[in-house]
Amino acid sequence: MDASSTYQDSLPVSSDALLEQLRGWGLEFTFHEHVPLRTVEDAKSVEAGLVVEGETAFRVKNLYLRDKKKRNYLVTLEQDREIDLKALGAQLGVGNLSFGSADRLMENLGIRPGAVSPLAMVSGAEKGVTFFMDAAAKTADRIYMHPLVNDRTIGMTFADLAVFFEKMDVSPTWLDLD
Repeated sequence: MDASSTYQDSLPVSSDALLEQLRGWGLEFTFHEHVPLRTVEDAKSVEAGLVVEGETAFRVKNLYLRDKKKRNYLVTLEQDREIDLKALGAQLGVGNLSFGSADRLMENLGIRPGAVSPLAMVSGAEKGVTFFMDAAAKTADRIYMHPLVNDRTIGMTFADLAVFFEKMDVSPTWLDLD
């Protein structure tokens, strides 16, 4: 099964339900539909259509990781950041990290590979997933991410994303990587 909106009804929270919840909270976002994207390289192929002149965009790369104690982490970074998992584990103070399996991704974040996003904390918060986010997102005009499926992208301001985190009772740990 792929991570597109075709199969969103098999997720714990569908993309449509998430978007409706965001609207219900009065959060604004831009909405884009596109071909399914599984990687940063795939995403770069459609980004030209999402560019707003003069806007500082923060485009994400998301990592679902686990440590040896089986604790789960979602790490959201600027898409072009180079990542060394060993160094990242040391920086986060959690030891060695490895990528979580597709089954664990569904169990803990309620999504499939290719659709990982900060918005997956809608499920991850109650599952005890620890969330880390690149502090550079705070200075962006708009943060672009998948709404639980990989054939849609939404763009939110940092202020609206912060309200989402507050509603989900998520306190991101901000990473200063510069």
